[in-house]
Amino acid sequence: MLMKLENIKVIMVGTTHPGNIGAAARAMNNMCFTQLVLVDPQCPIGEVAYARASGANAILDAHKIHDRLETAIADCQYVIATSARRRSLAWPELEPREMVEKLSTMEAGSRAALVFGREHSGLTNEEIQLCNGMVCIPTNPEFSSLNIASAIQVLCYEIFRQQSVKPDSKIEDKDLPASSAEVEGYFTHLKQLLEDYDLLDPEQPGTIMTRFRRLYLRSELTHKEINILRGMLTAIEKQRR
Repeated sequence: MLMKLENIKVIMVGTTHPGNIGAAARAMNNMCFTQLVLVDPQCPIGEVAYARASGANAILDAHKIHDRLETAIADCQYVIATSARRRSLAWPELEPREMVEKLSTMEAGSRAALVFGREHSGLTNEEIQLCNGMVCIPTNPEFSSLNIASAIQVLCYEIFRQQSVKPDSKIEDKDLPASSAEVEGYFTHLKQLLEDYDLLDPEQPGTIMTRFRRLYLRSELTHKEINILRGMLTAIEKQRR
């Protein structure tokens, strides 16, 4: 079982633009992360940050600030640095999914941190050496720079998607799969309409219907979708009459 999301901090070091902090809060909220920590921020959190957060105000309201990375990660058992480039520093490197596998082996009560560096220069080698490992997000080798909020979104998503307990989703308008009888009724209706418009090859009438079957059956039609399609055929028939 992966450790609890509320026990994983997202740490931003030396951030210079409040909009990036707000966008990071929004990305975190999308993935059910709540612990935002700022280390030596170079900008205030004000209207710009809250505007970019798009409603993730609770995360901004509850953020913590530390002067040094050492104090921000003091209670964490596992700390991952992030980097957009390969370093000359020999440090354990992980792919995002390898990071998730590591987190999944830890006790549920453990604490971890994802550390993101400055917009223009990232983390220093000294800061990386405070971490257990370093993760690089695979990107276009000719354009590897990721916006910090985008990087946070990617890593938080990789962790979130592995959670066995996901947020409850309220299905307000449930649409069941169409029954075989409904699908066959649609095919019969469609075939009749095509015949009425002389759109079937009289020598091989089954060829086009076979292709339609392949198309629609691959789509796994639902009850309401069948009704929409039947309604369209009926409207065409009325227009013809």
